[in-house]
Amino acid sequence: MAAPELAVHPPSARINLYGMRYLVRARVKPGRERALLEAINRGTLGEGSVAEGEYLRNMNDARLAPDQTARWVEVCYCPTPLQEERPYWEEFFDLVKVQDAHDRRQCRDQNGSEPWACGDCDCTARLEEKLKKTGQPFLKILHTSSGDGL
Repeated sequence: MAAPELAVHPPSARINLYGMRYLVRARVKPGRERALLEAINRGTLGEGSVAEGEYLRNMNDARLAPDQTARWVEVCYCPTPLQEERPYWEEFFDLVKVQDAHDRRQCRDQNGSEPWACGDCDCTARLEEKLKKTGQPFLKILHTSSGDGL
């Protein structure tokens, strides 16, 4: 499988430790649906990661688009998009595309005006609202496709 498309950032953006929000597009790896659902149900998805609880929130908010990609907005404080989270996601997903969900020039965390602002920022509220109206709830489809029903 081809490597996911990653937004290209200038070197200065890659070496800082500011946070950013990303729109993630991913497909569940064939045969990993049940394992993913079990990790979600047990609350162990992302266990051991510094972003542990974010994985469950991401899955709760994720939408399944018509192209069969799960999509969610993720906050990441790594110098490279999803650097720390990637191994946890790649256990279950093929990451198709990871892109900035917000204009970096307007990001209070990125421009240094408010460190760690991404945690409680509403900069992607419109995008997240749009996602809620797109496709279907990912977890609902995952339950159905895993044979667990709802």
